[in-house]
Amino acid sequence: MDTIDSIFTRHSYRGRYTDQAVPYEHLETIMQAGLAAPSGCNKQTVSLIAVDDPELLARLHTVIDPDVAESAPAMIFVLSRPIKAYRDRCFAVQDYGAAIENMLLAIHALGYASCWYEGHITDDDRICDKLAEILGVPNELDLVCLLPVGVAAELPKAPQKADFNERAWFNGYGKQS
Repeated sequence: MDTIDSIFTRHSYRGRYTDQAVPYEHLETIMQAGLAAPSGCNKQTVSLIAVDDPELLARLHTVIDPDVAESAPAMIFVLSRPIKAYRDRCFAVQDYGAAIENMLLAIHALGYASCWYEGHITDDDRICDKLAEILGVPNELDLVCLLPVGVAAELPKAPQKADFNERAWFNGYGKQS
């Protein structure tokens, strides 16, 4: 799939997944795409865990409340290490944002669907901490996101986007070409 086509046709998917397994090679390609993302001062603050074992997935789903993507045959968990990179600035959020977007594009290009679940698991109930414990994540890493991976059972619906001219300009704010 062409990169530009992938960008414009990828959409978040929150529906059910088929039971078609995601091959190990595809999960590895998706994670490699994530790790190929730019990283502030090359600190490489992102780590990833792919899970496709049905028993482990079931155990993880016991702590996700309300459960999301419960029918996905695989998930990728995004871990972040807050490292100061430049002048006491940390770019971990930008790093994992870039990694997640790369993975979402790779997921779509390989014919799968996904959704960026971050706020749902990092809210005050700290589902992320429960997931991290099950996965054996060391304390110096934060589990910040989960990405379900699978074949969508229904067609993803494109969200309504504001018109380009309402959000993008040339040579100054609010200026049209």
